[in-house]
Amino acid sequence: MLRIVFSRTLPRLNSLSACHYSAAAIPAPSTQPEVHYNKLFINNQWQDAASGKTFPTINPATGEVICEVAEANEADVDKAVKAARNAFKFGSSWRRMDASQRGLLLNRLADAIERDAAYLAELETLDNGKPYAVSYSVDLPNVVKCFRYYAGWADKWEGKTIPIDGDYFCYTRHEPIGVCGQIIPWNFPLLMQAWKLGPALATGNTVVMKVAEQTPLTALYVASLIKEVGHLIQQASGSSNLKKVTLELGGKSPNIILSDANMEDAVEQSHFALFFNQGQCCCAGSRTYVQADIYDEFVERSVERAKRRVVGNPFDLNTEQGPQVDQEQFSKILGYISTGKREGAKLMCGGGVAADRGYFIQPTVFGDVQDNMTIAREEIFGPVMQILKFKTLEEVVERANDTKYGLAAAVFTKDIDKAHYVSNGLRAGTVWINCYDVFGAQAPFGGYKASGNGRELGEYGLDNYTEVKTVTIKVPQKNS
Repeated sequence: MLRIVFSRTLPRLNSLSACHYSAAAIPAPSTQPEVHYNKLFINNQWQDAASGKTFPTINPATGEVICEVAEANEADVDKAVKAARNAFKFGSSWRRMDASQRGLLLNRLADAIERDAAYLAELETLDNGKPYAVSYSVDLPNVVKCFRYYAGWADKWEGKTIPIDGDYFCYTRHEPIGVCGQIIPWNFPLLMQAWKLGPALATGNTVVMKVAEQTPLTALYVASLIKEVGHLIQQASGSSNLKKVTLELGGKSPNIILSDANMEDAVEQSHFALFFNQGQCCCAGSRTYVQADIYDEFVERSVERAKRRVVGNPFDLNTEQGPQVDQEQFSKILGYISTGKREGAKLMCGGGVAADRGYFIQPTVFGDVQDNMTIAREEIFGPVMQILKFKTLEEVVERANDTKYGLAAAVFTKDIDKAHYVSNGLRAGTVWINCYDVFGAQAPFGGYKASGNGRELGEYGLDNYTEVKTVTIKVPQKNS
C-alpha cells in the first residue's frame, strides 16, 4: 500500500518500507522527449486511421502542438473488435495459454515499463502537464505495482466446490468475459490504463481501449511494450457497446476536520487532498468541512500553504503544480471561480491565471462556502479549495452525504471512536482516516450513487472481467 506525501518543494512517495524519493533519485528529464508512436495499434500492427484523419495533442504548459495522432472512427473500431474477437476464439493461442504464462507476460510488461520509466514520465508530463517529479516518483511506481499485483492473480482466481443436496459434485469456474471495451481518462493516463488492463488480461480477456484524446502518447508507447513482451494482446483506440459495465465516475468528496485533529497535519493533508495533480482527481477532497472552533485558524493556515505552493514548469523538480490539461478545463475552472465569487463565497487567495501562456491557474481557496453554492455542489476538477464550517458530528455526516456523489471521504481526528462513527455514517466507497489518497493495488476503489458502480483494484477488481459458471455432475451410486 502506498501513501503519497508532498514536501514543500519535492514530492515523495512513502510506502510501508518508508522509501523516500529525493531529487538525487530522480533522473534529469528531457523536456522534449521524442514521440515514437502516433498511430492506431490494432492486431499488433501500427496503422493509420481508415479515414486518414488525425488530431493534434497539445502541450498544456505552452499551448503548442506536440504531434498529430491518428483519429479512429467506426471502421477502425470494427477492425479492432474483430481482431480482439479472433484472439479470444476458443482455439486461439491466447485462450489456450496457461494462466501462469499470462502472469509471466504481465510481469514482463511491468519490467519493460520499469525499464523505460524515465521516458514514460517525460512523455506523461509533456502530454498531461503534471510535474515530472510526480510522474516519475508517483505514477510510474504505481503502474508497475498494479501490473505485478494482477500478474500474481492470473493463476489464483479459483472457483469453488459447493456441497449441494443429493448425489452431485458441483463446482464453479471463473471464465473470461471476452472482448472488453475500456475507456481511459486523461488525469492519470498511465495509471488508469494499468488499472484497466491488469485485471482484464490476467483473467484471459482481450481488450479494445479508447485512450483520452488529450493524453494519448503514453498509452500508445505502452502498446509498443505489450507487443515487445507478448505479441498476443490486441488493443486500439476505439469504443464498443458493453453488456457488462463498470464505471468509476466523479466525486465531490467531503474531507472532515474535527476540532481535536492535529492542526498542522490536517492542513497539509487537506492541501494535498485538493491540490494534488492540479486538482484533477476524481476523489479530490473538494468539500473541506472544518469544526467551528478551529475554523478560522484552519482557513488562515490553508491560505498560507496555498500561497506557498510552487506553480510553474512541470519539468522543474521544484514544481508542485503544473498546468491544467487543456484549454477547455482551464476555462471551465476559471468559470467556477467566477461563480463562487458571484454567489458570495469569500475568495481568500488565488482565483486567477498563473502564467502568460499555457493553462496555469493560481492555487485558489474559498472560505465562507455554503452547501447550496455551485462550487460546493459541482465537481470543479481543478485547484480550487472550498472550506465549509460545521458544529456537530451528526450535522456534518448529514451534510457530507447530501450529494449525488459517493466516491471518497476522509475524517481527521485523534478520537478513534469519533473516527469510526463518522466513517460508518458516510456514504462513500472509500473513507480515509487521518490521511488522504492512500492507494494500493490490493485495496478496492469505487463509488456509491452517481460516482459509479463496480470496483477497481484488489480482488474485487477481478469480478468485473469474469463470468461465473456452475458445473454440476451426477455422481453414480453403487447398487446395494
